[in-house]
Amino acid sequence: MEDTAIKKKHKSKFTKDHWTAVAFLIPSIILILVFVYGFIGWTGFVSVSNWNTLTPDFSFAGLENYIYLFQDYRFQADLRNTVFFTIFFIGSVIVSGLGLGILIDQKLKGESIFRNIFLFPMALSFIVTGVVWQWLLNPSTGFNQFLKVFGITPKWYTDTNIIAGFEWGKIEFGLPVAIIAVVIAAVWQMTGFSLAMYLAGLRGIPDELREAARMDGASEFQIYRKVVIPMLMPITVSVIIIMAHISLKIFDLIYAMTGSGANYVTDVPAVYMFETTFKGHYYANGAAIAIIMLLLVAIFIVPYLWNSRKGDN
Repeated sequence: MEDTAIKKKHKSKFTKDHWTAVAFLIPSIILILVFVYGFIGWTGFVSVSNWNTLTPDFSFAGLENYIYLFQDYRFQADLRNTVFFTIFFIGSVIVSGLGLGILIDQKLKGESIFRNIFLFPMALSFIVTGVVWQWLLNPSTGFNQFLKVFGITPKWYTDTNIIAGFEWGKIEFGLPVAIIAVVIAAVWQMTGFSLAMYLAGLRGIPDELREAARMDGASEFQIYRKVVIPMLMPITVSVIIIMAHISLKIFDLIYAMTGSGANYVTDVPAVYMFETTFKGHYYANGAAIAIIMLLLVAIFIVPYLWNSRKGDN
């Protein structure tokens, strides 16, 4: 009798309010299933088909499209560029954001002015940023007009040199000099984000911890190295994940600023996918590039979400 009463009590907990909440959620769930996971499934299906013409051809091709991409000179160059862009982009955003956050945290006069100046680029789209920096780093205009006075004329995003390169597949694997110009533009826009994150973290650290470290004889450098920066590690991880997500699927900045570049020195998978799918009409190859990009993003996102969920539990 008691077990029956307990079961009825549990059943009665699902009230009218719960049903109302479910009713409101169902349309969103259906839309997500169709327009997110449904389209991902469709892209995966197309990527293993022979649809590489204007006429749809859904016959099974297996992994032929993927094998072709990994043997393709341009896609190998895209992967190289993505690796170096991601490393330099994430590292620069973290260092600049943390440095500016520590500087602004010193209770400087006009703090709000400096904060707004550094946050302003985030209000712009990557398209605008790409157009502006394309002009600023143009070899015949922009900064080079000033640098010519000192006899310096860098080629910026038109440079085709590879630093410390070695033979890898069909390409020379090394740092493309031209990608540095794109990194500068991307860091200029996204530093404000990491600055806001780090500044919020710095303001959340109790002053008592710093005072206790000073009483123990720690210098300001030691306080930041052994107390402050370790406490900011969760923020650093979040910045890394978000910036990695941006860098692995970046398209608009590079498309507006440089395009694929000479010898594909500034090309990335998203640009290749766009041109392959919508200009070349190689839909299966474009879908394969999209799936590879999805997997690259998942490598960063899934472990982060898994650890976050374990932490919440």
